[in-house]
Amino acid sequence: MNTNNRTEISTIGEFGLIERLTSDIKPVNKETVTAVGDDAAILQFSSDEEVLISTDLLMEGIHFDLTYFPLKHLGYKAAMVNFSDIYAMNGTPKQITVSLALSKKFCIEDVEDFYAGVKLACAQHGVDIVGGDTSASLTGLAISITVTGTAPKGTAVKRSTAKETDLICVSGNLGAAYMGLQLLEREKIATAGKDIQPDFAGKEYILERQLKPEARRDIIERLREENIRPTAMIDISDGLSSELMHICKQSSVGCRIYEERIPIDYQTAIMAEELNMNVMTCALNGGEDYELLFTVPIADHEKVAAMKDIRVIGHIVSESMGNAMITRDGVEMQLRAQGWTMESAE
Repeated sequence: MNTNNRTEISTIGEFGLIERLTSDIKPVNKETVTAVGDDAAILQFSSDEEVLISTDLLMEGIHFDLTYFPLKHLGYKAAMVNFSDIYAMNGTPKQITVSLALSKKFCIEDVEDFYAGVKLACAQHGVDIVGGDTSASLTGLAISITVTGTAPKGTAVKRSTAKETDLICVSGNLGAAYMGLQLLEREKIATAGKDIQPDFAGKEYILERQLKPEARRDIIERLREENIRPTAMIDISDGLSSELMHICKQSSVGCRIYEERIPIDYQTAIMAEELNMNVMTCALNGGEDYELLFTVPIADHEKVAAMKDIRVIGHIVSESMGNAMITRDGVEMQLRAQGWTMESAE
């Protein structure tokens, strides 16, 4: 460990760290079409198909709390968040490997519960479990899943190909998963050491969005049916603001989104009010919604605007105009990327 000339990771954050570590990586194999920088890497081994590959790491105490997260739900979510990366590339997930690091507090039945969730997710999306690894752990549970998928040659959608005047679209609604997390954390504190059950009546939707998210295969299928190919796409794991800024940075463009167009569920709004939180801040920065954020040519406006569960929230502008949200009062508010920091990991 370096003890001299230390630069704390928190000074540049998650996205800065990734950029610093990978900016000089240059693929040397002809099969590597694109490497670091998207929801999945694109590889090509045949003339008619591209292979997509992505990996995700979930750490106990950082990404999940087993006080309120059932292991079956955790297995389901761990698989779904990986499938989401492949759908965000306009691909189809096909195989996963599952690696676990387990402390002594876990028994065989616990691991079987986790795998039951993984298997359920795979069954719903036609994905094969093809391998993995297990290891001992001194710090609880760590989960690493790698997913592979495919897309016909030339159809994978990257983050770097948005164009000026493109429309910015989002599926579903935003902020619900974050509100579900806040509810669970509140009830964990309120019921600690007490023989009582938390009351979740009327809040089932936001709980499900946190504990049992769904990868949006249905949106990808509908876009294909309507013959709409997004110009850029990403899934919303770190929050709308961060993901949109990824697209803008990698496409060398700017954006304008409109507060009044950002979709928010009723339960999300009610929960934010209960907790005295700004619901728009939660929608912009909450994360873990795993909805799809994508851009389409303006010529597709009528088709995409008519599609169920898709909302046009803004448009792409020139890079010189920057990234901003127009509030309901007509004020331009600069977007800020959030993401993981060392402070949030401590």
